[in-house]
Amino acid sequence: MKNTHITIKPKVAFFSTQTYDKTFFEKYNLDFEYQLDFFESQLNEQTVTLINNVDVVCVFVNDIVNAEVIKQLAEQNVKIIALRCAGFNNVDLEEAKKHHIKVCRVPAYSPEAVAEHAMAMILTLNRKTHKAYNRVREQNFSLNGLLGFDLHGKTVGVIGTGNIGKAFAKIVNGFGCKVLAFDLVPDEELEKIGVTYVSLETIFKESDVISLHCPLNEKTKYLINKETISMMKNNVMLINTSRGALIDTSDVIHALKKGKIGYLGIDVYEQEEKLFFKDHSEDIIEDDKIQRLMSFPNVLVTAHQAFFTNEALTQIALVTFNNIESLLTQNDIDNKAALLA
Repeated sequence: MKNTHITIKPKVAFFSTQTYDKTFFEKYNLDFEYQLDFFESQLNEQTVTLINNVDVVCVFVNDIVNAEVIKQLAEQNVKIIALRCAGFNNVDLEEAKKHHIKVCRVPAYSPEAVAEHAMAMILTLNRKTHKAYNRVREQNFSLNGLLGFDLHGKTVGVIGTGNIGKAFAKIVNGFGCKVLAFDLVPDEELEKIGVTYVSLETIFKESDVISLHCPLNEKTKYLINKETISMMKNNVMLINTSRGALIDTSDVIHALKKGKIGYLGIDVYEQEEKLFFKDHSEDIIEDDKIQRLMSFPNVLVTAHQAFFTNEALTQIALVTFNNIESLLTQNDIDNKAALLA
């Protein structure tokens, strides 16, 4: 009788799964043939028990991958924590190293997707197209209250010129803005097209529009606070498509009430893990801060959708699977920016 050898493919467990995650990952898994488990639940100390005989856990921005979760993953012999996003502030990397669990991410999927969303928020807040849309649908063709300003010639401050910040700086440069930037490492390509690197203080003092594109860490947490806001121009526009905790929400609310901040656009929120990616239309939201923000007519909130394009989701799926494949077969990744631990 001829012997047959059955190869059992590695199992990947996805947490914080939405319908579109399943669609894209199942589509591109045809080339990898992994066993896929999808959980709608956020990964945390309670839900980690859902996994069984899993080689890889795949997590998103609001999953909690702290020391206790990693300890439990190690006890279940999980080999890899794969982030399907660029940010990794929610993962205890030292604990992962301690338990010999590899951690990888998607350092760049579609920088243009996030940069273009930041630009969309600027244009929407300025020209009030969201309000105009609703007015016209109700047969109200008045222009009162819809006054905007020319973006051309205004000073835009870009904090962080990595892949996304760089893409955003190019966009606003194309609008004819004066672009100021801050980053620990200036980008020569941006400098050649006229972007000027300055101090954070200069950006706060001189910018008409400030857009945040830096990572969240100990140095950048609450970068936007009472002190830094006080340096800004009156009626400044502030945009955040990076991480919610870059902004001290209480201080921003105070500045909105006083008229210091004239426009606020946020696609991220420091307590978003309790709200975003879920339908709360029938719920009473107990978060007073987000409710207060949404009560302002000059505030635009979107629910972490800046990344949400076909191109970005395709790249996220492909890069995540390639990262997993490389780590399982070679214990390494060619793109060192993708390997965290």
